[in-house]
Amino acid sequence: MSAEAHSEIRSNALALSLQPINAGASLRDQAYAMLKQAIADADIYQSREPVRLDERVLSEALGVSRTPIREAMTLLEQEGFLRTVPRRGIYIQRKTKREIVEMIQMWGALESMAARLATLHASDEEIAALRHMFDDFRDTTPAEHIQEYSDANIAFHQAIVELSKSQIILETIKNLFVHVRAIRKLTISQSDRASRSIVDHLRIIEALEKRDTELAEKLVRQHSLDLADYVEAHCDFLD
Repeated sequence: MSAEAHSEIRSNALALSLQPINAGASLRDQAYAMLKQAIADADIYQSREPVRLDERVLSEALGVSRTPIREAMTLLEQEGFLRTVPRRGIYIQRKTKREIVEMIQMWGALESMAARLATLHASDEEIAALRHMFDDFRDTTPAEHIQEYSDANIAFHQAIVELSKSQIILETIKNLFVHVRAIRKLTISQSDRASRSIVDHLRIIEALEKRDTELAEKLVRQHSLDLADYVEAHCDFLD
């Protein structure tokens, strides 16, 4: 392998945010959890360039041998987060536009049911906490602090799912979250979507506070379908 090619692989691998893992629990399980979280945190749709994972670089970053790294990557490939290209290596799996649209639609179905359940099972204090997620943007516009708002936006949607108190929904939605989160991060700064989203969020919170089951479910579903429509119309870079 040329020095230039090796450098490119090292650069791509180190784009993931990783810390050494601790001894004790299964090294494979820890490596799996940390790699999956790093993939979730990475902007995997920011560029068309494929991101290749190098076992040696990952081994050095995590402070373990290549065996648990290899075992963890096998699990992640089975879950659809990685793909093996014969004679080239293992790459982070990015979805097509059609796949992303379908994932967002599925997310919308699950999150809207979560919102419905939240009106029945979440406490007043838990629902009230949703408003505080946007305190920093009360006297400003989301576009002025787009990264911070992007993080708050993602946390908001995750919180609604958690307020459902449904472990089945939480388990079903967690793998969708990696790709839907990446697309939310990428599109939130486009076409004034941030300003429109905060209006949607406040309407959703009001419906939850009023325990308006039907309206909360409807608003959350439409919010996701609007994102799916936007991706369908504007995200040709995914193909």
